[in-house]
Amino acid sequence: MHDHRHAVRQAALAAGWSHRHRDVSGGRLRPTVFGAVDGLVTNASLIAGLGGSRASPHTVILTGVAALVAGAFSMGTGEYVSVTNQNELVHAEVATERTMHARFPAAEQAELADTFIGYGADPETAARMAEAVSRDPDTALRVHTREELGVDPFELPSAVSAGVSSLVAFSAGALIPLLPYLAGLNVLAAALGLAAVALLAGGMVVGRLTGRSMLRSGLRQLALGAVAVAVTFTVGSLIGGGHTT
Repeated sequence: MHDHRHAVRQAALAAGWSHRHRDVSGGRLRPTVFGAVDGLVTNASLIAGLGGSRASPHTVILTGVAALVAGAFSMGTGEYVSVTNQNELVHAEVATERTMHARFPAAEQAELADTFIGYGADPETAARMAEAVSRDPDTALRVHTREELGVDPFELPSAVSAGVSSLVAFSAGALIPLLPYLAGLNVLAAALGLAAVALLAGGMVVGRLTGRSMLRSGLRQLALGAVAVAVTFTVGSLIGGGHTT
């Protein structure tokens, strides 16, 4: 039987079968994408608002850099705290599950057998499977937490990695619309054009990673960013139009 399973797997591998998956837990992709888009939209909108109020280039640069630094540390700190709190909650629930295993092993094993029955195993097979899994406390705990909490307690995302990824990504995104002003090209259209290209490209990259239409993903991100920029420009024009800082 073992040789047969091995032969089946080898034949499937030769035909292109693969079980390698990308990280879907949100450990790095979510904070990186969210941070970059947030930084880009935030500073592009801010610069548009200042442009609508006819602020001086110096004011645009000063405000944009301040927003970049403040926003980057805010995003990084928020992501770190969020992931840390989530992990602490998981650890607390895992501790509860571990206590239940120690106090009521038979009940936990019966619960696991019911889980296997729910997946289609007959009662006798489910009981044997539950008994086999329950022989190793770590394996039993891992299976129970996966089933009951939907997470693997041994593969939780890193709070430090998420925080750093978010901080760096926000900084990179927020820097893009500032580049023309930093280079001496004090033209609002240049900053917004560069931001638009970055939004479109970023959305297409996300589409590539998620397997969705690259063009559709890029246009969706561009449209959402354009709405934020338009609203902020309008507000800036209404409040500060005609005043030069």
